Amino acid sequence: MTCQISNLCIAQAFNKITGLPLEPATEFIVKIHDINDNEPKFTKAVYTASVPEMSDVGTFVIEVNATDADDATYGNSAKLVYSILQGQPYFSVEPETGIVRIALSNMDREVRKEYQVIIQAKDMAGQMGGLSGTTMVNVTLTDVNDSPPRFAYSSYHLSTYESAEIGSTVGRIKANDGDEGENAEMKYRIVDGDGKEYLDIITDEITQEGVIVVKKKLDYESKRVYTVKVEVTNTHQDPNFTVLGPFLDTAIIKVTAKDVDEPPVFSRPQFVFEVNEDTPKGIAIGTITAWDPDATHYPIQYAIDQHTDPERLYHIDPKNGSITIIKSLDREVSKWHNISVLASEMNNPHQRSRVPVLIKVLDVNDNAPEFAMIYETFVSKSCLPFQLIQTISAIDTDDPLVGHKFVFSLSSMNPNFTIFDNEDNTARILTRRSGFNRREMSVYYLPVVISDSDYPIQSSTSTLTIRVCSCDATGNMRSCSVDALLLSAGLSTGALVAILLCVLILLMIVVLFSALKKQRRKEPLIISKEDIRDNVVSYNDEGGGEEDTQAFDIGTLRHPEVVESNQLRRDIIPEMLFPYHRPSPMKECADVRDFIISRLQENDTDPSAPPYDSLATYAYEGNGSIAESLSSLESSATEGDHEYDYLSNWGPQFKKLADMYISKDTGVAN
Repeated sequence: MTCQISNLCIAQAFNKITGLPLEPATEFIVKIHDINDNEPKFTKAVYTASVPEMSDVGTFVIEVNATDADDATYGNSAKLVYSILQGQPYFSVEPETGIVRIALSNMDREVRKEYQVIIQAKDMAGQMGGLSGTTMVNVTLTDVNDSPPRFAYSSYHLSTYESAEIGSTVGRIKANDGDEGENAEMKYRIVDGDGKEYLDIITDEITQEGVIVVKKKLDYESKRVYTVKVEVTNTHQDPNFTVLGPFLDTAIIKVTAKDVDEPPVFSRPQFVFEVNEDTPKGIAIGTITAWDPDATHYPIQYAIDQHTDPERLYHIDPKNGSITIIKSLDREVSKWHNISVLASEMNNPHQRSRVPVLIKVLDVNDNAPEFAMIYETFVSKSCLPFQLIQTISAIDTDDPLVGHKFVFSLSSMNPNFTIFDNEDNTARILTRRSGFNRREMSVYYLPVVISDSDYPIQSSTSTLTIRVCSCDATGNMRSCSVDALLLSAGLSTGALVAILLCVLILLMIVVLFSALKKQRRKEPLIISKEDIRDNVVSYNDEGGGEEDTQAFDIGTLRHPEVVESNQLRRDIIPEMLFPYHRPSPMKECADVRDFIISRLQENDTDPSAPPYDSLATYAYEGNGSIAESLSSLESSATEGDHEYDYLSNWGPQFKKLADMYISKDTGVAN
């Protein structure tokens, strides 16, 4: 017999020996009846669920599901019933559906947050003998804003020094709130108290604390305890739970100020004084007052910060704080003086305060008006009488309350020019006549008196320089004096002098360089040794005659042996193609005549001497000379007795010399 999965079986009988079928095959349907041999199983071993706290009874929590492998169509083997084994009386479960619901009202998360519920599923419709399975449901109560904030104490005591800066922290307080998240967010504020003006509270968003800070400087001497009433509220309130009470709380904060040694305090944050600029020295212009805010009330001493009064214009009495002037003031130099006054305790100079003192210098009419600028005034040769040549204005460094009002006039009657006051702080300069001539007078000086209208009246005389110029038909200046042209070109006298000095220095430099260059290029006395013309060397110093013993050392002529053998000639430039050697002088010379003859013979026989005559002048003639004087100074008297016609026969080299002497001789003869 064989069976299939569909419970269909086929049976047939066979002979054991032969193996042949004994009958045809027969089909059988086999039906298996189920028995309760499988327990229910949940889809999850552990379920997790959450539900808001304070939920109503019957609020859905979660649905659990279980299955049974037995045949649900046969008997009650697969019919399941759900029940709670653990979690009552807080939760309940529907037997047929497995839905878990809230069974107890006002479940408070702040009391208990998590619950474990055990659910059982049992087959056989829950009857005795049925199989069962269980699962666990972890239920968490989520937070709602059902807990108002509450202070732990009804009052708090804090302390800080009276010198605490504005904004500094005095202390922290915190209210308790059982909620969490945004439901626990709180806000603090001061609602009452005598310290509202001095203290403030700020909410720390991270720690949810109330931070007490200084709002205004505390003063131990005037008030030692500052009291405020602080209120705390939830920022996110749920209207469904307002019936649980007001979601706020209050507490009293008392802050005690502790004493410190404070610097002096001035009666004002700054002092402003006014003083006339002509106030005499030593006059008091105001008084600075300060005191010790501590209970000791030590005396105060005053001083001026010298860095703020570098000119030492003011002095302050160190005891009473009165400020006096010690130097003259000038409003035109400075209208305001800003100084700083220091106040310190006498017993403790380190406790020091500073206050600004502004001193306004009031104007006094002590300056006379003057020309607003330097005027360049010109008058034309062809101008007409009462013709406008210049409009002038004035300035005054004083500052009157009603503004400036200037009056213009001439110091005396002037026949050439007149002035007309425009009564708007300007005046016109007019000509009184025509026919100005630059040759007669090129410059006119017109004294102009300028007066102000303040008290006391101040006046000054300014001179207007008027230059005479010629103009073309259109009125443009055509020519004028040198000074006028320079002024019209914008050049002052100082600028002109500077330009002339620069030009003079440049000319001197050019002349100096030219002289140096010319000296370098000066030709030598003898240009070429092949030049056969006579070389006449002229000395302009004749000497003092025989009686002059200072002009020349005659001992050299009397004793020629002391002359060095290699001494060069002084009458020509020592440029030679070969060395010059002079033989030794004579051992004995009777007189200067013998010396000269000896020298002449030496020069004539010297092969190194130039091939032209050389004339040397000596200042001593010698004793007993029969030739009398050797000087050429008296040769002009006998020069006419000579004849120079023979020079023309000497050739072209002496042509110029022949022309000079022959023409001279001819002129003398005529």
